Amino acid sequence: MRTQRPTARVETQHYTTSTAPTDPIARLPLGALLALATAVFITSLTETLPAGLLPAMSSDLGVSESATGQTVTVYAIGTALTAIPLTAATAAWRRKRLLLTSMAGFAAANTVTALSSDYTLTMAARFVAGVAAGLAWALLAGYARRLAPVHLQGKAIAIAMAGIPLALSLGVPAGTFLGKAVNWQVAFLVMTGLTFALLGWIAAIVPDFPGQARTPKVTGSTPKVTGSAPKVTERARPPGLLSTLRVPGVAPVLAVTLVFVLAHTILYTFIATFLDELGMGGSIDLVLLVFGAASLVSIWVVGAQINRRMRTLMIASTLLVAVAAALLAVLSDSTAMVYAAVTLWGLGWGGAPTLLQTAAGDAGGEQADAAQAMLVTLWNAAMAGGGVVGGVLLGALGSTSFPWSVLALLIPVLLVVLAARTHGFPSRRTESGS
Repeated sequence: MRTQRPTARVETQHYTTSTAPTDPIARLPLGALLALATAVFITSLTETLPAGLLPAMSSDLGVSESATGQTVTVYAIGTALTAIPLTAATAAWRRKRLLLTSMAGFAAANTVTALSSDYTLTMAARFVAGVAAGLAWALLAGYARRLAPVHLQGKAIAIAMAGIPLALSLGVPAGTFLGKAVNWQVAFLVMTGLTFALLGWIAAIVPDFPGQARTPKVTGSTPKVTGSAPKVTERARPPGLLSTLRVPGVAPVLAVTLVFVLAHTILYTFIATFLDELGMGGSIDLVLLVFGAASLVSIWVVGAQINRRMRTLMIASTLLVAVAAALLAVLSDSTAMVYAAVTLWGLGWGGAPTLLQTAAGDAGGEQADAAQAMLVTLWNAAMAGGGVVGGVLLGALGSTSFPWSVLALLIPVLLVVLAARTHGFPSRRTESGS
């Protein structure tokens, strides 16, 4: 009979990256993932909803439409400024607690926005919403990953990220319609009601996970085999930004995120202006619907293929948006070609959030949360910058400059993706990328 040697027992807590089953036939927890998708929907719609309500909001707040439009900018600034420090500060929090806190922030911010008649107070509420978004965006992709076994993580993130195109293609038009039919305040109050329902949904069925792994710190002398165990204390040790950037693959993913999102935002922010220039101002809703439908198809394809073809999908995503920009640049006098271009744009863009967040998480490894926080910061910086750059281009060169600008920006994006074949955008996701 074999005997085991006595060993000193060290009391320490072990954190796992997922409680999801690793059995190949394991199913995705759709209820929990759909709750995360709803959180993504609320986050995206809260940011973009003012775009469809600017005239009414500016009238009630007593400021110009241009000033009212800064409610979108201040939201992005709130996210960009706070995502990294808040992610580090809450690294040790239980994930469910953090998710509930961020969603409660949306409920509070949207309620104040709906009830406020003061521009300064509205801007403050929008900033708070951006702060809540910073917490949520740094959390949601990682949460979806942890809900699924490794071979289904890409699909899990795709389901969660489906909230983005749904918000852009359905949420914004629906909110705009509600604002016209009743008033803009009701649109924000509906968002509050939806958020309260989501809080109950999350509390009921979304599994909880521990925060960032803690590093055991042993104090006292090393015990003998028969001696008492050393005293172990645990402390969170969030990784620094520089150490995260030095992880192979993280910097290329972040660079691609910054420039790709900037290119997209320049055109998307001013799509109404661009279509007006083409004589298609009355078709904005239909164009956005086509874009959203193509984005949903893109998300489905990415979710099904991301584990086996991540690199191919990222290259295809970049090329599709580039081809769409080229068509809009040279063939925009044809209505049919405009719709064809918008379809390609949606096919290229819809899966991009899933691809970029998955790539950041895989490249970051043990520092995935820090990499995600940096991605969120750069994403929102690019969104804010897209509005500024687009405005400058519009004043200097007109709306026809937008597609050419997108095309120019996507050339370096493609080069970086092609170069990052080993780390950043590998052909296949590895089992360690969890």
